Amino acid sequence: MIPIPKTLESHLQRTVTTHCFAWIIRRQDGVALGFTDHDRPLLVSDVMCELQTGMTGSEAATALGLSIDSAEIEGALSSLAIDRADIERGLYDGATVETYLVNWSLPGDNVLLRRSGIGKIACSDGKFTAELKSAAAGLNKIHGRRVMRNCDAELGDRRCGVNAADPRYFAEGRVIQTDDAAFLVTGLEHFRSGWFDNGHLTWDSGANAGRTTVVVSHAANRIALRDIPTDPVAVGDTFRIIAGCDKSFAQCKAKFANGVSFRGFPHLPGNDAAYAYVSGGDEFDGGPLVP
Repeated sequence: MIPIPKTLESHLQRTVTTHCFAWIIRRQDGVALGFTDHDRPLLVSDVMCELQTGMTGSEAATALGLSIDSAEIEGALSSLAIDRADIERGLYDGATVETYLVNWSLPGDNVLLRRSGIGKIACSDGKFTAELKSAAAGLNKIHGRRVMRNCDAELGDRRCGVNAADPRYFAEGRVIQTDDAAFLVTGLEHFRSGWFDNGHLTWDSGANAGRTTVVVSHAANRIALRDIPTDPVAVGDTFRIIAGCDKSFAQCKAKFANGVSFRGFPHLPGNDAAYAYVSGGDEFDGGPLVP
């Protein structure tokens, strides 16, 4: 049960009320943005909430228990505080949204109805829609290790053990020709084609400086990215690229000589073995299934 201040509770019991809704978005970088569906700005929880932003909230049901309730918040990108580029850069990923019921005639009388995390964000036709997830959504996340054939570590992290700063596994390059998500570059001449497949590229300069994306393919001096960069890439932009890993035991041994630190379970029979057609040629004698 949500505790409601006595003054607000008394106000809501009147025949005529002066209440509205306000939303405060708190990003992980410390920035807090406030919005309201009222026709004038309101100071709520020490955050000035903008008026008439086109912000609306869908109906949300809250129930006892651990079930995940969700809602949506949407609005036009007319507010100067919300920039589509910031959304695409991921500045709103992991942000929290606080929903308040406010007595607009006395904004100090308010109650926090819910605190949600931002899930998926979609932008189209000058509007954005953000999915809000309750705290129970965290219970849906996988915690601990999973028994799977492929490795669940990230290349270069503590569990992997590979030194990503080793010159064999990274390169610094420069763009010499652009084509959407594919580029011709210099700096990769000493690496064979495919070495950076599934790798990560971080821009060091240009409009996309600081952003990281996944490399889909690497062939000679041409690389293709999974996502088209948010801002245009220009000739001369520099980057740092790290070798790719497909998480397989075979590549871990052959490419990185790191089989002893492999974080998967390649020798355990999986569903393919359990549901395969029975034949006399299959032998599960405890020996390795993957060379």
